[in-house]
Amino acid sequence: MSPAMALFVGLVFSLLGIKHENLHKYTSIILQTSIVLMGFGMSMSDVVSASAGGFFVTLISVSSVMLLGILLGKLFKVEKNTSLLIASGTAICGGSAIAAIAPILNSKSYQTSFALVVVFVLNAVALFLFPYIGHKLELIQEVFGNWAAVAIHDTSSVVGAGAIYGEEALQVATTVKLIRALWIVPLSLIVAFFNKQGDKKSIKPPWFILYFVLAIIFSNIFPGFQLSYEHFSWFGKRFMLVALFLIGSNISFGEIKKAGFRSFALGVSLWTVTAVSSLLLLM
Repeated sequence: MSPAMALFVGLVFSLLGIKHENLHKYTSIILQTSIVLMGFGMSMSDVVSASAGGFFVTLISVSSVMLLGILLGKLFKVEKNTSLLIASGTAICGGSAIAAIAPILNSKSYQTSFALVVVFVLNAVALFLFPYIGHKLELIQEVFGNWAAVAIHDTSSVVGAGAIYGEEALQVATTVKLIRALWIVPLSLIVAFFNKQGDKKSIKPPWFILYFVLAIIFSNIFPGFQLSYEHFSWFGKRFMLVALFLIGSNISFGEIKKAGFRSFALGVSLWTVTAVSSLLLLM
């Protein structure tokens, strides 16, 4: 099953009302495990090259998206916390960034829900749309991988879109995306500094990125276990499909309606500007 199909089947299950609430709490663990396992199948030289090229792109994109998100939030008259959460999800890594920033902002549950719904819906669209656009524009694997990492919100959809496009695109997209995910820590500190009422204790480093790096280092230092590494990488890709299915099945169409036009207008506008500008720069 392709990543896009896994997400689509999940959406169908959600539409039919077939879901098990207890399963969704494992989505993040499954996704993080899949990324670590896929690290065993990556070349260290390629990862270092992608990291060096992706750092400055990430620095510029995170800063500009956060600033633009705040401005658009005022333009669309969206609540401050909701605007910051959507901007954080767009700038860094979707639901993970929103989950990290929400308690620091001391945001209300409906504000967090609105931001998550907007990001999840746009993620689902991106998983189908980005590979299509990439093929139409005949983007090379490296360019598509960087574009997906910068312009798609959640790590799951970035990895899924990269896997659909090609092996090199998958490797570049995953690496650059995880560089972006590291920005959760400095962004959390900045938000905590300016928000005196928030919960500073909620700042949690994304440790799975360290495990991902260690998996790459280990597999490259000890190449004798190549067959095992291939098995780990294969399982990682399968776990990714499970995570995408669970994400799709957790999208509530009732919550989409509750999120409202303004929240979606903010999310779509911010996402469109990010996607178009980053693609033009990369090309």
